Amino acid sequence: MTLATQLWAENADVVAEVLANPFVRGIGDGSLDRDLFAGYIAQDAFFLESFARAYGLALARSSDTATLMAFADLLAGVREELGLHASYAASWGIDMAGVEPAAATLAYTEFLLATAATGGLGVVCAAMTPCMRLYAHVGTTLDADTAGPYAQWVQTYADPGFEEVAALLERLLDQHADDVPAQRVAYRRAMRLELAFFDAALTPRG
Repeated sequence: MTLATQLWAENADVVAEVLANPFVRGIGDGSLDRDLFAGYIAQDAFFLESFARAYGLALARSSDTATLMAFADLLAGVREELGLHASYAASWGIDMAGVEPAAATLAYTEFLLATAATGGLGVVCAAMTPCMRLYAHVGTTLDADTAGPYAQWVQTYADPGFEEVAALLERLLDQHADDVPAQRVAYRRAMRLELAFFDAALTPRG
């Protein structure tokens, strides 16, 4: 069993909590309040910009060409995801300018950027993998046919292309596994922050 597979299995309890979260369930059955989803999209766009910066920090510290190019591909994937958010903003009238990050958003982004700035590549990958693997899992678990206005969101994360990106990051995690205890802690922390991010999305922001 690879380290990435092992860490995912060790965090099955958090995965179950995410799938049971009312926000995620509301996306899956199409019942989620549109204003809550709009607020989530704005927060997620803020988060993704920090995610991209974390990839950039990892890219700059890559010790071999293959790793450098892999992080470049991962960075390009974030750009595509931000494009999805921009299309939602345009069609739903979401104001993406001057987004004020929620406490849960800041906690997650600050953790990622601090880890990317100071941790080894293995720990950085461990901190970033949960986001990718969890969204791929949620996308394939939910049913776009029942998601109503959120079908495009479900389809995006259920797409095989997104799975490929998540698997690429997991391969980097396995390749740069140099401090497994620290990687285990970072992975678990990111998983809990993901859950807190969905929890926070249930609170209207005005």
